[in-house]
Amino acid sequence: MKKDPATDKVIVMAGSLVAGCMFILLLSVLISPCNIEGCDSRFWGDLLLDRSLTFNTEGDWSYPFSVQNLMWLMFFLGIGEITIRLRHASLESALMDAGILPEDEETMLRAADLGPIYRKIRAASADQLFFLPRLISRCILQFQASRATEQATSILNSSLELFQHELDLRYSMTRYLIWLIPTLGFIGTVIGIALALDEAGNVPNIQTEAEMLRPWVKALTVKLGVAFYTTLLALLQSSILVALFHIAQSREELALNRAGQYCLDNLINRLYEK
Repeated sequence: MKKDPATDKVIVMAGSLVAGCMFILLLSVLISPCNIEGCDSRFWGDLLLDRSLTFNTEGDWSYPFSVQNLMWLMFFLGIGEITIRLRHASLESALMDAGILPEDEETMLRAADLGPIYRKIRAASADQLFFLPRLISRCILQFQASRATEQATSILNSSLELFQHELDLRYSMTRYLIWLIPTLGFIGTVIGIALALDEAGNVPNIQTEAEMLRPWVKALTVKLGVAFYTTLLALLQSSILVALFHIAQSREELALNRAGQYCLDNLINRLYEK
């Protein structure tokens, strides 16, 4: 908890991009190009990597630059964002067991007793990123200034509302990625349909080239099929991110609720001043 959180986030996001590139490379190696009818590797290559629409024998396209691969990178970025949030939720929960406040059934706290607790919290500068130390600091300062438990309770409730909005803002990038991946999927489908329609312009002359009509129709339908794989993969990736998003958000909200309950039970309800 002593590291700079901004630096940690940059490291995690860079690691997510590297992991995405390694995943794409691994899939490219495991799913080799196959032009044989009924070949399973061709189906998986079209579905996961969009190999058919971005690679041909003339070398007009360089394979790695496909919409699917871009979607995989965004997917791994989303995984990295959610990993940061899950780690933060775990650290928030761990602070409940740090013994910051007295937890027995007899201790009462007066203004003079709050100074050591406040100095202990302020000494751990990295803890100021978490909800519980910030709640305790605000309540202590308010009580020392007013000597009124009602004022400390009011500042606790106001802080919990502000932290709820802050928590919601932390997921803005994750929400954007969840929206971006299906959008990229639709864009890839449009590109695939456009390429298929371009191929349709090369229809052979039925009277003189009847034997070429069947292969042409087959190639056209294959390209149309691959075009829709992009949207299918995007929806699958987005559904996974949405599930993980709700898991991470619920854990952070639970940590915030526990911090408020911990502060209420072990600080607010113990405050006493003649």
